[in-house]
Amino acid sequence: MIEKIILDPCCGSKMMWYDKNNPAVVFGDVREEDHTLCDGRVLQIRPDIQMDFTKLLYKDNTFYHVVFDPPHMVKLGKKSWMAKKYGVLNYHWRNDIRDGFNECMRVLKPFGTLIFKWNESQVNEAEILRIIEHKPLYGHRSGKGGKTIWMSFMKSSQTLINGEK
Repeated sequence: MIEKIILDPCCGSKMMWYDKNNPAVVFGDVREEDHTLCDGRVLQIRPDIQMDFTKLLYKDNTFYHVVFDPPHMVKLGKKSWMAKKYGVLNYHWRNDIRDGFNECMRVLKPFGTLIFKWNESQVNEAEILRIIEHKPLYGHRSGKGGKTIWMSFMKSSQTLINGEK
C-alpha cells in the first residue's frame, strides 16, 4: 500500500490532476456532489474524505506536499456553473483563506512544499499575499490573461532563509 504523502484539501473535481486517483494523495473537499453543467457535461466532486480546509484533521508535520487551490470567487450566484465547478467564498473569506493557508503549512513536514493556486479575476494577488502573510519562493502566471497564479512555498523557508514570518 502506498503511503498518503500529498494533501489536496479542496480538490473539487480534481481538474488539475493527471491521475485523479493517485494513491499517494488524500483528496479532500467540503463538498461531495454531482452536477450536470449547462453544456450537458457531468461534474463530479468526489473527495476521499470530506474536510474543511480551515480545520484540517491531520497532525502537524504529516505531509511532504500540499496543493492548496481554494475557491477564489466571491461574487457568483450559488447555483451558477462556475460556483458548481469551483466553489464560492463566503462573507468571511479573508479569514478562511488565511486559516486554510496556515492549516496547510501546519500539516506540512519541515521543508515540505506547498503549491498555492489563485485566480485574481476578483481578488488580486497583492491582497492575497497580505492575507496569508507569507512570501512565496517563486511563482508563475498562466491562463487566459495571466490571471491564474501558481505560487510555491516551503515550510520553514521564510524564517530560515528570509527571516520573515
